[in-house]
Amino acid sequence: MITDVREPLTPEHRRQPYEAAYGHLLEKVRYEGAYPTRERADEVVRLVLAGLGRQLTGDERVALAACLPREAARVLTAQIPDTEPLTGWSFVKDLAARTGASLATTRWDTGSVLTTIAALAGPDLTTRILDQLPPGYALLFGRAELKPAV
Repeated sequence: MITDVREPLTPEHRRQPYEAAYGHLLEKVRYEGAYPTRERADEVVRLVLAGLGRQLTGDERVALAACLPREAARVLTAQIPDTEPLTGWSFVKDLAARTGASLATTRWDTGSVLTTIAALAGPDLTTRILDQLPPGYALLFGRAELKPAV
């Protein structure tokens, strides 16, 4: 099955058969991140979703898992949330330390996955997720980091 990876991910993609839904997610991340293979996109998706699973709790975690294809939801929810959440930059540094990749590569990988996840989750859930997480995640999800006027 050939799909147009430029086509936005929608909740209807979750209703596809298991392999097709996860495959579409991988192809979207592969396109967004300019990864050479589907296997590389899969590695990046698993790394970033596992990291996010260590940061996200509560209703937002459950709602995000419900938006994801089954395999991606498993990766997210298999993680036990950390007791002390990381800022966005610390999140990237933690993932880089776990893989041995450079900070620049890890930042690219993180943005490629989280912007794709944000498109799948939709603006309301993405806003709720960002409200729960410490500062620094908005850019990773493809949004501006707005600060209230003092």
